[in-house]
Amino acid sequence: MCVCDVLQLNSDKSPFQRTYAGQIKKCGEMARTLRFFKEQMLKAGVSPSAKSVEETEIDVDDLEVKLAELEAELTEMNANGEKLQRSYNELVEYKIVLRKAGDFFPSAQHSATARQREMELNQMVEESIETPLLQEQATSTDLSKQVKLGFVTGLVSRGKSMAFERILFRATRGNVFLKQVPIEAPITDPVSGEKMEKNVFMVFYSGERVKNKILKICDAFGANRYPFAEDCGKQALMISEVSGKISELKSTIDAGLLHRDHLLRTIGDQFEQWNLKVKKEKSIHHTLNMLSLDVTKKCLVAEAWSPVFATKQIQDVLQRASVDSNSQVGAIFQVLHTRESPPTYFRTNKFTSAFQEIVDAYGVAKYQEANPGVYTIVTFPFLFAVMFGDWGHGICLLLATLFFIIREKKLSSQKLGDITEMTFGGRYVIMMMSLFSIYTGFIYNECFSVAFDLFAPSAYACRDLSCRDADSIGLIKVRDTYPFGVDPAWHGTRSELPFLNSLKMKMSILLGVAQMNLGILISYSNATFFGNSLNIWFQFIPQMIFLNSLFGYLSLLIIVKWCTGSQADLYHIMIYMFLSPTDELGDNQLFPYQKTVQRHQGQSYTQVQSTDDALSEANHDSHGHGHEEFEFSEVFVHQLIHTIEFVLGAVSNTASYLRLWALSLAHSQLSTVFYEKVLLLAW
Repeated sequence: MCVCDVLQLNSDKSPFQRTYAGQIKKCGEMARTLRFFKEQMLKAGVSPSAKSVEETEIDVDDLEVKLAELEAELTEMNANGEKLQRSYNELVEYKIVLRKAGDFFPSAQHSATARQREMELNQMVEESIETPLLQEQATSTDLSKQVKLGFVTGLVSRGKSMAFERILFRATRGNVFLKQVPIEAPITDPVSGEKMEKNVFMVFYSGERVKNKILKICDAFGANRYPFAEDCGKQALMISEVSGKISELKSTIDAGLLHRDHLLRTIGDQFEQWNLKVKKEKSIHHTLNMLSLDVTKKCLVAEAWSPVFATKQIQDVLQRASVDSNSQVGAIFQVLHTRESPPTYFRTNKFTSAFQEIVDAYGVAKYQEANPGVYTIVTFPFLFAVMFGDWGHGICLLLATLFFIIREKKLSSQKLGDITEMTFGGRYVIMMMSLFSIYTGFIYNECFSVAFDLFAPSAYACRDLSCRDADSIGLIKVRDTYPFGVDPAWHGTRSELPFLNSLKMKMSILLGVAQMNLGILISYSNATFFGNSLNIWFQFIPQMIFLNSLFGYLSLLIIVKWCTGSQADLYHIMIYMFLSPTDELGDNQLFPYQKTVQRHQGQSYTQVQSTDDALSEANHDSHGHGHEEFEFSEVFVHQLIHTIEFVLGAVSNTASYLRLWALSLAHSQLSTVFYEKVLLLAW
């Protein structure tokens, strides 16, 4: 595979003014059509063919026409299907309304009529006192007439039924009669297409003004209205007609779905091939837009960065392309010499690629600088193992990783989930993490928080029988020191937590200082390679002096304390090395001449020179050795920022490495709780 970084030679033109902008736009439109096809296939449950994509000759113009025709056909089928489905849902609702309303219509009409007569009678009785005799005779004649009420029938959402009833009552001042009956099973709403629980309602009213109010309220609540006949014979006839239409629509919809499914399967068989073709065409024209035309407007000129090892491959590819395209003039390959800094390219494989991506996420090294990714292959999984030190857990993690590694050929060709794909991509990182976790687990002597005598018996034993029930009282050393890792006798004792706390905290500081020194040494190798002596004298050496005179000295004290078994307080030593450098160390002395080492030639602090004197000397030096081209203020500010950044970074990074200790302790304690409170109780 050839690796090239093509340069943009048309940066003076906008993307729309470049030569192949039209072809890219056409490919974008075809890509949109293919995305539309994929969405439709996912909705229909049709997956694209998983067969290997064969390279076949497909003309782009013919593909564009074919995709446009298929899109138009599929869009028309979707529109017709939606109309038919909406009509079908409306007829299903209408049939339910006819059946439910037919059951309660006679009783509801009788109740509504009786209520209307009662309301009119009460109203006329109240007005009869002031009514003349002739009008009273006319009123008595009207009462003999039968009350004629209109009605509106339909369905309303069950969640809106109470509000629907209240609004009707308030808008008509109680001059309506409402009857609602719930439908047992949810039905599909014709407008939204969603399953809903609904009620069949029937509203009886008197007068056109009340009817208009009812219709507006129905529209506001999204209630679907349907016609209903008072005569029972007409009701039965309407139910029969609606049932026949439902059967016809069902057959039509099924036939349309079958035809649509067949069309989607036809698209799915060639989808991957079309998708690959469109991606290739778009990529080709995007690359061609980065090239420039020569003076004759007949040849394209490209400039690109490529690794030296890929030169022969590029020449072979260009020659093969000329032969395949039957070109009369072959491609000309020429190496250009430039002073521009090349881009960085690190050659990786399936094992190192994940580590390189981790490093690149923080920053990419400059051209020909040392690659920190090489060291990360060891340091990254080892620092994880310091926190995850348990060889039982490490074996479980290793077995899970080996599953991905053994089946990597099969899994690499499958479409995995987001988390599974991320885990598969970092399988070799996790493998290294599990191997180092097994190693640190042996050092901590922990297997699911249980200690084992793996390498030798414990160096400690009970002095007498009375210590068997105690935690640590009565234990004496009877053998040589445990050869590798923590002695199993420490586990379960009262001093286990303080001992492991001290061990892991100091070990974290040692690892942190070692890794920070490694970073400074890498900067030294870069400066040596590029011949930059200024960085060596004024950056590398001051950084090494500062870091190791403070945290390197702390690491030395930790190692000396471990080797000598001293009870010195390292906190006291480091704090009072700055606050009281002339005080006697006493019990905190770890080695001879320690006081002299912590002070410069045994001298205490001297008085700081006054500001006026310093400024006068600085002015004198500047007048004596001044150069107009030298900007002292800019250099001073620049170096001051870098100095502050390094000093604060050294302190904060050393403190950050203590997270190794904290997370290791948390992992160990959680494992202990899980073992004692879950596994032991279960067994």
